[in-house]
Amino acid sequence: MGRDLARFAWAALSFETKLWEGVEAIVPVPIHRRRLKSRGFNQAAVLARELGKWAGLPAANVRLMRLRDIPAQTGLTGGARRRNVRGAFGLRRSANVAGRIFLLVDDVYTTGSTVAECCRVLKREGAAEVRVLTLARAQA
Repeated sequence: MGRDLARFAWAALSFETKLWEGVEAIVPVPIHRRRLKSRGFNQAAVLARELGKWAGLPAANVRLMRLRDIPAQTGLTGGARRRNVRGAFGLRRSANVAGRIFLLVDDVYTTGSTVAECCRVLKREGAAEVRVLTLARAQA
């Protein structure tokens, strides 16, 4: 389904020049290795990879990583979600993000806590800009 959803996103957003202009890589929101092992895939990475094919951009899933396995965000309030993800993400030492523009991809946006934390990490390490694309908006 990731391929179809990425095609849908590209069809809807390919003409949004302000979204794509200057983007050097697509970065999926990472999941913890334990969750990846149990689920078998990272839905954001699938979307990023497939969207990257349509956009002609690399999906840089090795840069941003989940440092700790946090409880699911489902059912948490906005404040609890922010506390839950604080410090949950980091960058690999080899990540070269300084001065670059990234498109961060996640499947669902609820309160924005997860993408905000990922953006904070990328910006702290020198990213010039981080834009966000999600496929769905959920009610908190």
